Amino acid sequence: MIDISCKHHSAVRAAAVVLVSLTLYACDSAGAGTGAYPTADFGLIQDAMKQVERNYVAPVTGDELTKDALKGMLTRLDPHSDYMDQEQYQQMTAVTRGQFGGIGVELTLEGKVPEVISPIDGTPAAEAGIEPGDRIVKIDGLPTTGMDVEEVVKRLRGPAGSRVTLTIARNDRSPFEVTLTRNVIRVVSVKSELKPNNIGYARITTFTENTASELAHAVESMKTRTQGRLNGFILDLRNDPGGLLDASIDVAGIFLDGGVVVTTRGRNTSDDHVYRAQATGDLLHGTPVVVLINSASASAAEIVAGALQDQRRATVMGTRSFGKGSVQTIIPLEGRGALRLTTALYYTPSGRSIQGQGIAPDIVVNVPKSQQVANAVISFESDLYGALKNGGSLNPSSGASPASNMRAANAEAEHPIKPMIIGTGNDPQVAAAIDFLQKAVRREAGAQHG
Repeated sequence: MIDISCKHHSAVRAAAVVLVSLTLYACDSAGAGTGAYPTADFGLIQDAMKQVERNYVAPVTGDELTKDALKGMLTRLDPHSDYMDQEQYQQMTAVTRGQFGGIGVELTLEGKVPEVISPIDGTPAAEAGIEPGDRIVKIDGLPTTGMDVEEVVKRLRGPAGSRVTLTIARNDRSPFEVTLTRNVIRVVSVKSELKPNNIGYARITTFTENTASELAHAVESMKTRTQGRLNGFILDLRNDPGGLLDASIDVAGIFLDGGVVVTTRGRNTSDDHVYRAQATGDLLHGTPVVVLINSASASAAEIVAGALQDQRRATVMGTRSFGKGSVQTIIPLEGRGALRLTTALYYTPSGRSIQGQGIAPDIVVNVPKSQQVANAVISFESDLYGALKNGGSLNPSSGASPASNMRAANAEAEHPIKPMIIGTGNDPQVAAAIDFLQKAVRREAGAQHG
């Protein structure tokens, strides 16, 4: 995902994560470098492409071979460098801006076919009567069994006004077809509610251009409902699909009154930046905060969790995060897509790199296996082929403590929590966070009367 507006040193940086692709992005308009390459190298590539075009068992085009060659060159560098064609580039731009053409459903691939978590209010899916738990067994007549997330999303999205036919399996009836007309879907990235004992709760599902303003609105709304007496606040970053770095900086700033959020360091000094929260004041005025993370929290989510943990503004609970700590620069190729190239590592305010290690929770809280996504692969950044090594701390003398490293190493690996459980009364990690905050309230009350 990428945002093509320009902020922070005229380079746009975005942090993106889905379960199949985890990437922190920066936008670079500088184009290709000026280094000279031996013409023999390009000649070898041309000769190989000609041989394939002439002799391969099935017809292939030069464009196909060029795209595949670019992807092969980039993907062998590390798990996150890649080539995007123009369509993929445009889709990424639309998603990070919080709107795209589609039908408006949240999906999980917990089973062998995509299952609806929830239709988004006011979208074609909701208006057509799509329900939570519905399984999409076919898209335009094509069986979905075995499709990965990217393929399912690609087939569901399309230009506003275009049509798509779904075959739905629902427990109480035979499979049936429903045809929907796609519309522009505007993603609401923050879901909030007031928990018992005036404890605020907000879950960030993705980091878009609107996330910080949505979260600020949710905080102010809950403060109004409690007449300014929020006793605690839970920021839920579990299963977070990531998004824009600008959004993560602004989200952290809702809880901080200035201070460093994240630092990037690269091979070139132009990639070195220190990003700070604006000194506009903590909206919660010191109210205790818990941040929830798990193995599916990565990139932008890890930036926020690491910043609030290092600034001692929040207690981090859950399980170890994914450990995606590298930055990719998006280099547009004049209407022919874009390169996604790893250019830097990022560091938390204390100077620690989370690359391959993740954020260790202050308090480990696991979920029962019955509440974990059964078919998800337990995977961390360090498990990926070609993953970059941890670059160490910017401040070795003040890096992560041995205790913190031990917590990260010993946190039990687990599948992500089932999306339908997140934030409900059956969510054990939310229950643990509420219990922690209620005890903090009682301790503070006791201290005031003691």
